[in-house]
Amino acid sequence: MNIFNMTFPALEDYFTERGENKAKAKIVYNHIYRQVGELSENVNKMLKADFDFGNVEILKTSSCLDAVKFLFGLEDDSTVEAVLMRHDYGNALCVSTQVGCNMDCAFCQSGVNKKTRGLHSFEMVLQLLKAEESTGEKISRVTLMGIGEPLDNFDNVMDFISIIGHKHGLALAPRHITISTCGLPKLDELYNISCNLAISLHAPNNSIRSRLMPVNKVYDVERIINFTREYSKVKNKKITLEYVMLAGINDSDECAYELVVLIRGINCYVNLIPYNETSLDFKRSSSDRIKSFYSILIQSGIRATVRREFGGELKAACGQLSSERAQCADKERT
Repeated sequence: MNIFNMTFPALEDYFTERGENKAKAKIVYNHIYRQVGELSENVNKMLKADFDFGNVEILKTSSCLDAVKFLFGLEDDSTVEAVLMRHDYGNALCVSTQVGCNMDCAFCQSGVNKKTRGLHSFEMVLQLLKAEESTGEKISRVTLMGIGEPLDNFDNVMDFISIIGHKHGLALAPRHITISTCGLPKLDELYNISCNLAISLHAPNNSIRSRLMPVNKVYDVERIINFTREYSKVKNKKITLEYVMLAGINDSDECAYELVVLIRGINCYVNLIPYNETSLDFKRSSSDRIKSFYSILIQSGIRATVRREFGGELKAACGQLSSERAQCADKERT
């Protein structure tokens, strides 16, 4: 077992099953996540005997004024990425949930490397802890928007959220944790959690979305919008609809008006995302095109924002560093 894989209830059970007071779970959590208190010799001995403290290594960092990009090496020589983004209201970390991704979104660099496995919860937890250790900065928000589809690694992601949200651990409030998904059967299980939800929409109709996102063949626009409408009512929460702006594909005024009709009356807002260009054959929409699209939404009564850009010069699009490293490894082998 890895100590950073243990949810608080699981750690309580560990001590109870060994005839120990389950209150020792609180002492361990405070020690490993908050650096508070000391472990007794007995507890320290138990943990060393029964747990792995397996590491996640920082292979590379790139930084600028408002962002730090991390390339992490895992124990099986896989790599994942995370990005720390500095906001006026605190630091947010964009965390990866899988090694590679099978969603195959046409514009996304992450899908270039197909999924080999989901990350264990400890590998997600350590992305956060290592980022804090490396920068000396506290992370107050987490977004699961890095490499991978979070709902394709559901159980490990739920354990990760439980660990970082526990009051004796990192104590991140549910409103400071956001899950981003393009739509999978596990969507309905999100009714049972309290985190923020972001849906990768990226198109106002099935024709464009199917071109961009193969998942649309199963979770099409109508199904996604129906879920969004129902979820926002049941949970009484505003949902984010993510919309990456791709030149000549989904950024026309016609697309904007079509989007208005599609989502009108839903408790949501649209996050317009200037595309971070990669080696893929897509271009970002011009600033004027983004402004026009945004203006149509606002004037039509749709809440919208244009995402602030972080670390474009750092190759901060998900998967860029991992893809480059894999390409270099392939060249070395040949």
